[in-house]
Amino acid sequence: MSQTSRDVDPALLEVLVCPLTKATLTFQADSNELISYEAGLAFPIRGGIPIMLESEARPLEERERAKPKANAAPA
Repeated sequence: MSQTSRDVDPALLEVLVCPLTKATLTFQADSNELISYEAGLAFPIRGGIPIMLESEARPLEERERAKPKANAAPA
């Protein structure tokens, strides 16, 4: 049974930033990755540990590069 992001301390996920751009990362649950839209990279989470190495990151595909828009607050 593989570990998932639930094994990563949520406080750690809140303070991690992209090692290249220092920008905020977005957790992608379906792929179990931390996304840096600014760098165009997805950093994997393996065994509950975020792997923050550029050499281990995968480039985002063109369709993935659009940063999701925040939901508007209800009026």
